[in-house]
Amino acid sequence: MLDFLFVPTVLFLTVVAPIWIVMHYRSANRAQRGLNDEDRQTIEEMLEAVDKLTERIEALESILDDTQPKWREVRARTAQQ
Repeated sequence: MLDFLFVPTVLFLTVVAPIWIVMHYRSANRAQRGLNDEDRQTIEEMLEAVDKLTERIEALESILDDTQPKWREVRARTAQQ
């Protein structure tokens, strides 16, 4: 019985375990590092773009409210169909 488990145990300890340990610590290191400065700057730029687009959408909706007061109702009816 011991001979039956010897070969898989040796294979596990020489092949699988080292790869497993390296991958574990690599992913732990990446998780600990977090975002770098370039990623943070990109996120900030995206958030600024989102804010600008939100303002534009609100401006367009206010224009539509002034020129076509029932546009929301028409849009809701067409969305239901």
